[in-house]
Amino acid sequence: MIPSLPKLNYAHLVLLASILIGLITTSYLLAAYEFVPLTWRFVERRHPAVDLIGKRAYTSAGIPGDPLNIAFVGDEKALHQRMLAAGWYPADPVTLASSLRIAKDSVLHKPYPDAPVSDLYLDGHKQFYAFEQADGGDPSKRHHVRFWFIPVLDNINRPMWIGAATYDSGVGLSHTTGQITHHIAPQIDIERDKLIADLQKSGDVVLHWIDPFQTQLQGKNGGGDRFVTDGRLAIFSEQ
Repeated sequence: MIPSLPKLNYAHLVLLASILIGLITTSYLLAAYEFVPLTWRFVERRHPAVDLIGKRAYTSAGIPGDPLNIAFVGDEKALHQRMLAAGWYPADPVTLASSLRIAKDSVLHKPYPDAPVSDLYLDGHKQFYAFEQADGGDPSKRHHVRFWFIPVLDNINRPMWIGAATYDSGVGLSHTTGQITHHIAPQIDIERDKLIADLQKSGDVVLHWIDPFQTQLQGKNGGGDRFVTDGRLAIFSEQ
């Protein structure tokens, strides 16, 4: 004998309707405010330039240089505003006067917070901008990053600026050419992470990572200095 189902009274029907409405409402809220935006953020953050650029900058002689480890998605003005707000300032261009000054100030231990950085190249173009932070009383030690402009737009028409952040630990002779140059500290991820931390302190930024990005996790740059990295590319942008 098949048991009969309990009869539903009005109160039961109201309760079931409330539960159903609650489930529908919850599903809508999760879809509209969590899952869909998350999907869009995932699509947006994979800037198409990431799949077109190389992994390293190069010296003028074509020697592989510093690994690329940071990027900004946005226009030129926004890049400058973000870097200035984070306490990183543009480096002077390389001229005879600036080259003589950085040499003199390094020997005499005098500050030069806007000291030039040597040129590195990506796809035949030298860095568009370099930013730095002094670390001590002279330009022999400093935090710095170079940025190259990538004229490829994402789905909301933003270009990318790809960069290489490294720490200059001292001045000496290049291990590859014998020229006077800055030597970098091998743990380049520390410099990348410091820049990200400074940017986050300065205001709201959207940050995500491409992992893996670098395929070579250790090696030497154009000056023969050793580097070690986890291979991740940090990408930051406006809110």
